Amino acid sequence: MASSKVILVTGGNSGIGYETVKALLQSDKAYHILLGARSSEKAKLAIETLHKECSNVTNTVESIQIDLTSDESIETAFKQVKANPGRLDILVNNAGAALDLEFMEGHISLRSRFNAAYDINVAGTNVITWVFMPLLLQSADPRLIFVGGLSSITSAAESGSLLPPSPAGWPKHFNFDPIGYRCSKVALNMLMIDWNHKLKADGVKVWAVAPGFLATNLGGRPELAKQMGAGHPSEGGDIIKRVVEGERDADVGKFVAKNGGFVPW
Repeated sequence: MASSKVILVTGGNSGIGYETVKALLQSDKAYHILLGARSSEKAKLAIETLHKECSNVTNTVESIQIDLTSDESIETAFKQVKANPGRLDILVNNAGAALDLEFMEGHISLRSRFNAAYDINVAGTNVITWVFMPLLLQSADPRLIFVGGLSSITSAAESGSLLPPSPAGWPKHFNFDPIGYRCSKVALNMLMIDWNHKLKADGVKVWAVAPGFLATNLGGRPELAKQMGAGHPSEGGDIIKRVVEGERDADVGKFVAKNGGFVPW
């Protein structure tokens, strides 16, 4: 592990995070991957599945419990990484939450729908980046990646925010309406821009990554997402791996897409 790059992937137990860990685990480059999850049980279960799916790999993966809604959890995770392996080369801020379905089903309030998404996707992501920065700055090639999601205002304006036209009248009824999640991810883009500005003199390479519209469990309706044309989460893992491995080094500070281009803000 001494010669391996150390990577922390938050939300690594499912969806795009899991596929990112899997892609890095199978890479011919040397990595030690810290698979972050809100619970140790979910992280360990994910690692068991990875070992079944990725036999004969030389890269390594270990679990780390980290809950972005808890400053104490983030501090504990930092101390764990600082103690062993003692460094961090790449932070992949993938963990996120979408509470829109919870609101649509009447389980939470309209305000909670937005506040909870911002707490995890923006505030929690900023806290973990801030806390882990001392370890990242020790790397010879530090990289900081924010998983942007469906967060382009320009694309949303052109596509109608993924929603079909709605008839006049109130209330409106939608089967799929991830607006709380999407608003929080727009804010995440601003967070990436700010961190890129702050870290230029330190040589940290910073990006936001657009994995595309993918059928994960994040929105609570993966089957509906598939019907709407969503791709497999492995597409997200692939683009993140390519950013990690240097294919988009000329595009630091930008919101990069899987097709090699950029996403309009």
